[in-house]
Amino acid sequence: MSYFDAASAAPLHPVARQALLASLDEGWADPGRLYREGRRARMLLDAAREAAAEAVGCRADELVFTSSGTRAVQTGVAGVLAGRRRIGRHLIVSAVEHSSVLHSAEALEADGGTVTRVPVVRSGAVEAGAYEEALRPDTALACLQSANHEVGTEQPVAAVAEVCRAAGVPLLVDAAQSLGWARVDGDWSALTASAHKWGGPSGVGLLVVRKGVRYAAREAEEFGNLPAIVAAAASLRAVRAEAGRETVRLRELTERIRVRVPELVPDVEVVGDPERRLPGIVTFSCLYVDGEALLHELDREGFSVSSGSSCTSSTLTPSHVLKAMGVLSEGNVRVSLPAGAAEEEVERFLAVLPGAVAGVREKLGAPAAPSTAVQEDVLVVDALGKRCPIPVIELAKVIGDVPVGGLVRVLSDDEAARLDIPAWCEMRGQGYEGAEPAERGTAYLVRRLS
Repeated sequence: MSYFDAASAAPLHPVARQALLASLDEGWADPGRLYREGRRARMLLDAAREAAAEAVGCRADELVFTSSGTRAVQTGVAGVLAGRRRIGRHLIVSAVEHSSVLHSAEALEADGGTVTRVPVVRSGAVEAGAYEEALRPDTALACLQSANHEVGTEQPVAAVAEVCRAAGVPLLVDAAQSLGWARVDGDWSALTASAHKWGGPSGVGLLVVRKGVRYAAREAEEFGNLPAIVAAAASLRAVRAEAGRETVRLRELTERIRVRVPELVPDVEVVGDPERRLPGIVTFSCLYVDGEALLHELDREGFSVSSGSSCTSSTLTPSHVLKAMGVLSEGNVRVSLPAGAAEEEVERFLAVLPGAVAGVREKLGAPAAPSTAVQEDVLVVDALGKRCPIPVIELAKVIGDVPVGGLVRVLSDDEAARLDIPAWCEMRGQGYEGAEPAERGTAYLVRRLS
């Protein structure tokens, strides 16, 4: 089985396993106690903190361990907002942040605060100028991920940190995806990360708050699972030592996937920035494919990958990241290679993928005769009650039935159509003319240009 979902959770690093087992014998006592066993545990905790701080590039007394990366985000956001409450209750986030950041933003809004969500360009990156425009006199905090968890795009953290610093606003960086590869550049104020993203044990996060940042801790923050903390710090140091070599190797493998997938599989869009991206992540979307079905096919072939697709039984709305980028969400596949991923397995994935996609398309199929009607020289496609990718499939089947310049009106009550129909038009060189309310669902207007 080839595990290609390291962006969700990296396999436990051998150094983490060794450190975990060793510290179970030495670090079981309460490090806050003064007797010998407690002092021994305190030494392990202090050493872990020093190692993690060195990897982050901060002072040891600026870093605490938490029970998860999500907990670190929630604690960090809440602490800075509380510390700067006299300034105001305005928060800035990007539209593609991890759900932990967005949930913290929603909690602030529910409590009477205000949030500005900065849009991204099609590659998934924000522009520093957009953060600058969002800043207000009552802005208490800005948040920005170092790199996106779904498409791998790296964010301009240093540039955003500069504009925030000039305005006297702290910037909290969610470095969950990138910290295992390198330090985060820029004059940021707070940082969070999660050990299971770099090969440490699950259930350990870290939170850094720079000295001088107004911060009000609402509760005790330090997490007490000392063996897991020791393993997390040891593995972070280990993966950093290997990062230079693995970065070069994984970039070559993911670039191979980025180039060859569109050559091997028709009707595919590779998403995310082609240059400013994490080493191991590549994401693409396939027209006319159900994402969940494709993941099952690849699983049967021995590949563990993930999807941000809207077309799954558990979530019938598009991934908020893909939606913010304005890219195709159908048949979305994220390949995130772990350190040590074998070149032969990448080649096998590329050999298997075309057949898997073709099989899903054949099984899914489109209705033999889409339900259409002509109303005032407009071809109407009734896709109500049909989930993606069926509305797009039916549009593709009938676009040739109208003359160049003619209009197709697609009726759909699937929220994913709001993203996927415009994306299909861009891929196919057709004209998307917008959406309008219909008696049921929404009508999407497409003009045939070629």
